[in-house]
Amino acid sequence: MSLYLFLNIASFLIPFLYSFEKRMQYSKRWKVIFPSLIITALFFIIWDIIFTKMGVWSFNPRYHSGIEFFGLPIEEWLFFICIPYASIFIHFSFQYFLPNVALSDVAVKNIYYVLLMITVPIIVFNYDKWYTFINLGLFVIVITFAFFKVKQVLNTYFLTFLIILIPFLIVNGILTGSFIEEPVVFYNDNENLGIRLGTIPIEDVAYAFTMLLMSLILIKIIDRKNESI
Repeated sequence: MSLYLFLNIASFLIPFLYSFEKRMQYSKRWKVIFPSLIITALFFIIWDIIFTKMGVWSFNPRYHSGIEFFGLPIEEWLFFICIPYASIFIHFSFQYFLPNVALSDVAVKNIYYVLLMITVPIIVFNYDKWYTFINLGLFVIVITFAFFKVKQVLNTYFLTFLIILIPFLIVNGILTGSFIEEPVVFYNDNENLGIRLGTIPIEDVAYAFTMLLMSLILIKIIDRKNESI
């Protein structure tokens, strides 16, 4: 088994098994969760294919199976289902077991504007770095949509993302070369800021935030449509 495939399965397996836990009954939300994950995955896979062709990043054949579709290892395709599934599971587990823990609207508003004040200048001054520019640009678009259309998602997500960051840093750390001889994914530092959290490009934090938030927005939208039927 390839290392990348092992990381996908290991990340997915425990949340999947706990999806049938009698109290939370996460599996009953699959009809909403999986369509949201798949729509988000399709968007990011297209982005991934384009950036791979552009040389923004590449994949180390030493750590994947060699099975590829459109230039992406099969493990990369699975990444966009396995990792978000596990992360969204953490988010909803937090909401279920700590239903009264959430940020106030004022706190969400302050965090939103601080993030914009940090992110927008970085985008403006790094328009020539593809990963930084596109990644942070999408981050601003998605978080702004959430802030004005589904702000209640952010009241909890700003908290749960801090928890999600722990397994994210472990898995993404391995993918970018922590604890192993070579990275699973090579990043072209000409297309990013060159700032790393250990071995992880700093932009990957915004990438993860945006990908998961997009799924949560879609879940909220689908839930609303189901309630109106």
